[in-house]
Amino acid sequence: MSSVDQLVGRAEALLARLEAVLPHPLQAPDWSASVAFRYRKRGGSGVLEPVRHVARIGLDDLREVDAQKEKLLRNTEQFVAGRPANNVLLTGARGTGKSSLIKACLNAFAGRGLRLIEVDKGDLVDLPDLVDLVADRPERFVVFCDDLSFDEGEAGYKALKSMLDGSVAQSSDNVLIYATSNRRHLLPEYMKDNLSYRHTEDGEVHPGEVVEEKISLSERFGLWLSFYPFSQDEYLAIVAQWLRSFGVPEDAIAAARQESLVWALERGSRSGRVAFQFAKDFAGRRGER
Repeated sequence: MSSVDQLVGRAEALLARLEAVLPHPLQAPDWSASVAFRYRKRGGSGVLEPVRHVARIGLDDLREVDAQKEKLLRNTEQFVAGRPANNVLLTGARGTGKSSLIKACLNAFAGRGLRLIEVDKGDLVDLPDLVDLVADRPERFVVFCDDLSFDEGEAGYKALKSMLDGSVAQSSDNVLIYATSNRRHLLPEYMKDNLSYRHTEDGEVHPGEVVEEKISLSERFGLWLSFYPFSQDEYLAIVAQWLRSFGVPEDAIAAARQESLVWALERGSRSGRVAFQFAKDFAGRRGER
């Protein structure tokens, strides 16, 4: 082999290695593989991966959140039907069903063309690429951001803010953003922020620029759904619902009442998540499937 051939071979090998690490344009997945997809970064390039086992949670499985359920269902129904609908921010106490409600909506409307794309907050900078990819698809897409919160200066914050409202390019009408967060305004709030408030002579209070910036992202979501800690009776109703779903008979559900309260006390929370965890443990110990 001549020196020229060797040089060409080395150059081709180098180009192949460069192609493996350089970002590539986002490619469409097999849309028939699932109703839910995850956006992930692989070697600097974005990839949409089908979710092979979508959570089978149904709307009837969720108790004590009827008001929030009705509003999210109505908004999603409008969206799937091609009518105007809002981006949604679900905020409040942990374990109260925010993420589960979005998954249940997906299962309720998947047969009518609803699809879900889960995106981590660190990858929100790639939202424009995702929107462009699905813009001409016949399905309706919910971009799902779970447990969303930002620290000061994160790139994803500005990308999401621009996509929700403010970008020169209009978001595709077949894409909505559904986000959950324990923070109503998605950014940390500090005592020093209160120093920027202004008090006028007539007694009015006006937030300063710092506070205005903190609320400017959350107010871009057209629909806010707030979730609150459950009372003891609400917690017990959720426990009973989950136990029934595991096939536990009514007499055993009644007998599990005190044990479920101790379970919640040990965890310091009467949330829907804690209720579900107790139901799994109780049903598993009984041999239910």
